[in-house]
Amino acid sequence: MSKQFPDGFMWGGAIAANQVEGGWNQGGKGLSVADMATFKRNVDVKEFSKHMAITSEFIEAASQDESDADYPKRRGIDFYHRYKEDLALFAEMGFKTLRLSIAWSRIFPTGEEAEPNEEGLQFYENVFKEMKRLNLEPIVTLSHYEMPLALSVKYNGWVDRSVVDSFVKFSEVCFHRYKDYVKYWLTFNEIDSIHRHPFTTAGIVADKSVAGEEKQDIYQALHHQFVASAMVTKSCHEIIAGSQVGCMITKLTTYPLTPKPEDVEATLKKNLENYFYSDVQVFGEYPKLILKQLEKEDIHIQMAADDKAILKENTVDFVSFSYYMSMTESTDPNADRTPGNTVIGVKNPYLPATDWGWQIDPKGLKISLIELYDRYKKPLIIVENGMGAKDIVEDGKIHDPYRVKYFKEHFEQMWEAIEEGVELFGYTSWGPIDLVSAGTSQMSKRYGFIYIDQDDEGNGSLDRIKKDSFYWYQGVIQSNSID
Repeated sequence: MSKQFPDGFMWGGAIAANQVEGGWNQGGKGLSVADMATFKRNVDVKEFSKHMAITSEFIEAASQDESDADYPKRRGIDFYHRYKEDLALFAEMGFKTLRLSIAWSRIFPTGEEAEPNEEGLQFYENVFKEMKRLNLEPIVTLSHYEMPLALSVKYNGWVDRSVVDSFVKFSEVCFHRYKDYVKYWLTFNEIDSIHRHPFTTAGIVADKSVAGEEKQDIYQALHHQFVASAMVTKSCHEIIAGSQVGCMITKLTTYPLTPKPEDVEATLKKNLENYFYSDVQVFGEYPKLILKQLEKEDIHIQMAADDKAILKENTVDFVSFSYYMSMTESTDPNADRTPGNTVIGVKNPYLPATDWGWQIDPKGLKISLIELYDRYKKPLIIVENGMGAKDIVEDGKIHDPYRVKYFKEHFEQMWEAIEEGVELFGYTSWGPIDLVSAGTSQMSKRYGFIYIDQDDEGNGSLDRIKKDSFYWYQGVIQSNSID
């Protein structure tokens, strides 16, 4: 049987401004939270909390540091200057779409300027014009771990309600400027990640919170993001005719380690918590079980009078998600645990893992697609999926059969889910080109079909080299099948 994907299926890749652009102090750009991320050479790559930890004292010192030596995200891979070269490579692969983000601090350097930065606006207009020339459909994320640092320092990020207005202003400027180029928009990248890395996601610095109120502040900030997401969804629909706005979550599919009822219950609660974030944006209200949980934890979310109506009346058009791995859950305190996408889960004895310990589970992607479509009955798109690996250059070439195997197995499960009735309209691999890792700020954790000659210290020519997987993915897109 031919494993053909639906006509018009949107094959492509996904990047984020803070991980590829560089040019951190050019074109009028202000500092962002991503510009504070350092490469910690002596910290185990599995200790995400240490890699992403931040303090006010550190921010003050890093803000004065004009070097990019220890700050890989300030360098990226120089997409800021080389975007035409990179877009041409994506077009050569046959991409139908590219997911990318707009760095908020390129448009409003501190988040509170009266007028946007024209040089920043023009940069993205140039990118979108080039994409249009190459027939690459943009899917644009408005907030992808790169909010202006000034809003974090002044307000403790999204904890303060005033940041909602700043974000809405930024978003509406983008909608008006790019309405002729961009139809598909995402509001917040992995909005659920606010609990795993509150500074990266929402500009929250723990030492700015009252002792014991850290969790309260996280939920308050999350609520403000939910409201902002609904408000800009409304604005987008009004400003751009025919526009589509989606939410984006980290799909952390979890299985019980054993059929022990306690393990099953713990797993159920973990999966329900994962759905909470998309539930609010799809159904337009907080799940009752989550509200009860917050009540038990004595967490009180301050809501404006019309917040509930805003959420209910401005739900998303589609659901997007990242999927890298699955986990298991157990009530056994001695269960063997392993890392995943900035999370730690119980190790599944039936699955292999990447060099970074993330367990590889293609079948879990099919399960995730079926679960999401059954729950939401909305069109789905996978906007992040891939594996970080240690690539070796041999005679100027990169042979990466492990990457081809990974993608082929996941594509087969996508096809099966579609055959069973799931409405999946697109797929963008994470890191179609090597970029700076979100969690550990490494270059050596390589995701791409295109190799970048740059090491963890920033040394290298930045030359782009096509890996074997480049040609394989090119063939998949050209044939629209995995035969």
